[in-house]
Amino acid sequence: MIVNEILEQKNMTKYKLAKLANVPQTTIIDICSGKTKIDKCAAGTIYKLAKVLETSMELLLSAEVEERPAFEIFKSNVCHRVKEMGDLNFIFSVLQKDDVRKFYDKRWYLESLYLLAMLDFISRENNIPLCKKYNDLRNARLQETVYPTGVYVMCMASGNEQAKNEGLANAIPEFLRHNIVESEVRNVC
Repeated sequence: MIVNEILEQKNMTKYKLAKLANVPQTTIIDICSGKTKIDKCAAGTIYKLAKVLETSMELLLSAEVEERPAFEIFKSNVCHRVKEMGDLNFIFSVLQKDDVRKFYDKRWYLESLYLLAMLDFISRENNIPLCKKYNDLRNARLQETVYPTGVYVMCMASGNEQAKNEGLANAIPEFLRHNIVESEVRNVC
C-alpha cells in the first residue's frame, strides 16, 4: 500500500490524486484498499500516478514484485558482501545505493536497521565519521529484540533463556541500539 503512504506523506487525498493523474477515482480507491494490485494496472496508469506522486514507477511496484528474503539469508548476504568487498567499498556501495533508506521506506525495518548497524559498526572499526543522512533512523528500535536463529534453537533445546542472556552480553552495540542481537559479523565462510 505504498500509494497510501505517499498520499499521507504529501497530505493528498485520493480524489486529488485521481484528478491530477487523470485516473478514475475508483481505480485509486481500489489500489489503496488492496482490491486491485498495482502491478496489474496498465503501465500508463502507473506512470501517471508516479509522476503526480513525484516518485518512481519502480517504488510503486516494489511492494508487489519484490520478494523479501528470510532475514537470516539477508544477514548472511550482508556479511558476505562486507567480506568480499572490504569495509570501505561496502560502505561506499551501501551509501551510494541508499539501501538503508530504501529498505526503511518499504517498511523493511529489520533489514534497514541491520544494514545501518553494520555501516555504523564498520565505520567505528575504521575510525570513519558516521554518515549524517541516517541520523533520523539511529534512534529507531524494533519493538521486540531479534536474536540469531541459533540462539532461539539453543533456548528451545536447553529449556532456558541462558543463550539469550549470553547473546545480549556479547552483542555489538551498534546492533543492540536497534534491538538486534548480533555478536559476530566477520566470521563468514
